[in-house]
Amino acid sequence: MIKDVLKLLLEGEAVRTEAMASVLGVSEAEIEATLAKLEEERMLLGWRPVINPKAIAENEVQALIEVSIVPERDGGFNRIAERIARFDQVVTCYLMSGGYDLMVIVRGKNLLSVATFVSEKLATLGVVQSTATRFMLRCYKVDGFLIDTEQDEQEKPAISP
Repeated sequence: MIKDVLKLLLEGEAVRTEAMASVLGVSEAEIEATLAKLEEERMLLGWRPVINPKAIAENEVQALIEVSIVPERDGGFNRIAERIARFDQVVTCYLMSGGYDLMVIVRGKNLLSVATFVSEKLATLGVVQSTATRFMLRCYKVDGFLIDTEQDEQEKPAISP
């Protein structure tokens, strides 16, 4: 139920609890209780929504990929950026100034799926000159909300003399 509610929140703008209950085939009270639980457990951090990345997929991998491209004569960077942004693996794509042209954030099930996307889809586009992939290891803040890392700290083994 929690993942279904989170998925609905991620798919659209703020959804009324009545509409969520109708889509999921449950009572409105169940939706309200689930939303209250999500807020209490800090899985739902805001109403935009801003969701703790650990609540979505435990083993999911994200990577920031710097992409240098050759702009097209009539389309500049836009057409290329829009083409890259259409890949299902791409969750964010920005035109950048500086050392590279596009910053692309990619999600995958594991490191291999991200590496395969880069080597077989992104890097093979004729306009791509180079890529540099940086895997995101841990999230501390997302969209202005601090991620609670206290629980992770307790999982470290105690150091004893």
